[in-house]
Amino acid sequence: MQTLGLSESTPRTESRLKSLFWPSIKTGSDVDYLGTQGYWVCAVVGGVSFLFSLAVSPVIAALVLLYFYVGGVGVRERSRYAASVVFLMFLVDSLLSPVSVLRVLLLVLLLSNVRATWLAARWRPDSEESALPPRLGQTWGDKFADRLPMWLWPKIRYPYYFFSAVILAFTFIGLVDITLKKLR
Repeated sequence: MQTLGLSESTPRTESRLKSLFWPSIKTGSDVDYLGTQGYWVCAVVGGVSFLFSLAVSPVIAALVLLYFYVGGVGVRERSRYAASVVFLMFLVDSLLSPVSVLRVLLLVLLLSNVRATWLAARWRPDSEESALPPRLGQTWGDKFADRLPMWLWPKIRYPYYFFSAVILAFTFIGLVDITLKKLR
């Protein structure tokens, strides 16, 4: 691997904490890293939301997991729509749920994810050193974060647009219904 100039860990231009909460892009490696980071953030949010939704219904929990995971696949492929609807859904869910430190932290991470995805989607490499690095598939993490989204997103992009719009519509209807009940 080193002979070809490829390495498993590409150097980042900023610290991990900064890239989580206020990412910037200087190289193609930054674009790739932010996509991978966004994928894992959405997967973690999906897992946490799944666990909390199990108390309501296993079917709702499965839909929530699917919503956030496929949104993470879209984020990995630099979909502005996917990043926005994942954040919007978690924001609405946060408005309906009790405030917690974990929920606020995840909400801030998803907002940062939206910013990173918008920056990455506009990234146009003009020089050879700013080209995107190749996606590796040596470890299970690489296969899930690099190979699977690249293969899956073109196939499920349009069904996800419809699915997420329906889920958001029902969520907003529920939010309006709850708000009206509180006002009476």
